[in-house]
Order: sequence, then structure tokens, then C-alpha cells
Amino acid sequence: MAIDLSDYEKGEKFDGDYDKALESVQERLARVQVAHIIHGRRSVVMFEGWDAAGKGGIIQRLTAKWDPRHFEVWPISAPTEEEKARHFLWRFWKRLPGQSEIGVFDRSWYGRVLVERVENFATEKQWRRAYDEINEFEAQQKEDGTPIIKLFLHITQETQDERLKERLAHPWKRWKTGREDFRNRSRRPEYLTAMHEMFEHTDTRWAPWHVIDGNNKKAARIAALNLIAEKLEKAVPMKPPPPPPELVAIARTAFGVDFEME
Repeated sequence: MAIDLSDYEKGEKFDGDYDKALESVQERLARVQVAHIIHGRRSVVMFEGWDAAGKGGIIQRLTAKWDPRHFEVWPISAPTEEEKARHFLWRFWKRLPGQSEIGVFDRSWYGRVLVERVENFATEKQWRRAYDEINEFEAQQKEDGTPIIKLFLHITQETQDERLKERLAHPWKRWKTGREDFRNRSRRPEYLTAMHEMFEHTDTRWAPWHVIDGNNKKAARIAALNLIAEKLEKAVPMKPPPPPPELVAIARTAFGVDFEME
């Protein structure tokens, strides 16, 4: 079924105890990270969406209980001159996670078919070719053992305007909003066209899109975190291996021969 963003605009409030639900899903995510570490797996969690849609808030809560040695958050902005001189995927290859790591992308390679398309930073030939290049890139990661969880945070124009106003009125949040936010806002119909075409061409069986209704922040956070936990739990072994015999021997020497490890 084709993705239609208008299906994700209800903004329904979270039904339940938010703090309890958040704690529960963060515990699941903590175990997911440990599973990556002990089994030597790697994964990518990727966020796209409107400005002020809540990507940063979800990422903050996603990584809150993770060991910082085994994940990296990549905030993607405009490419540097060095990056512009190479294929557009080059800078993303460099940021892919290694063994026992999770890579989190706050925006991604989809900039080629979104902002670069709409703002004419890429030619039509370049961004049309990018659909196949992206699909092949994501298929390569999946085949090589790196699942990619792709989330798109959707909000209405009304919700976006409310959040931009709140940011501008708050002296400690004002830094989050700049000229680009208003440039993008003024071309919303063009972005919607690009988004729907992006979904049409890149919603694949090996890297499907997951759209989150971001119009209520708490509901969006819990929905996104549960989805990520569910997808990653299916992608990595969630059963810990038995303790190494040499570690058991050392522990029994230290604590006594009756010491047991689960």
C-alpha cells in the first residue's frame, strides 16, 4: 500500500502512563544495545522528517540508556566542499557503524531526493538516479548484516508553525531555528511532492519506511521507540551467550567454588 502522509495527522494523545511507558521501552532498547555488543552486530537507525517534527527529542530518549562507547549519532547538515567533490553517498559510507555499534542518523542520504531536489542543489538527472543508488546502497548494508530502520516524522503545517513560534520565543531553544527552516516551510507543497515520490521509489522490502505521526510529542516518542525496539529485536539475537569458561574459573577462584552465573 502506498504511503500517504495525510494518514498520519491525527495527533492523538498518548493513552497511558507516559513515564512508565518510556522507562519500559528504554529498558528494552538498553538490552538491544547489549545484544549488539555481545554478538558483534551492527545496525542503523535513520530519521527523516519535517523541521521541528521531534526527531531530536526521540533520538535523545533513544540513546538515554545506551553505552556511549558503542553508538554514534550523526547530525547531517549540508555537505562540505570535500564531500561535494565526491559521490553523494561517500560521506555516509564513512559514518556506517562497525562491529558491535549502532549508528543513528539525524537526517540522511535522502537529502539528495528532498532538499537537494527542491532547492536545486542537485540536477534532475542526479536526484532521479539517486533512487536506484539509494536502494542499492541500503540493500548492500542489509546483505552485509547491517539492517536499516527508516523513520519519517510527519507533522502538519499548523503543528510546525506552533513549534517554530515556541522555539523563537524561548531564548535557550532559539538556536534550533534558522533561515533554512523558513525557506523549507515556504516550499511545503514541493517538499510534499518530493516526499511522496521518495516513498514510492524507496519503500523497499529490505528497507521499508515507517511513518510516525509526530503531531503529539509524547505519543510520537513512544510509538517511534517501540517500533525501533521491535525491529532491532528481530534483527539481532536477543539471547545472551553463556559465560566464557575462563571467566567462570576466575570468578570461582575469587568468590568461591559455589559461585554461579546465569
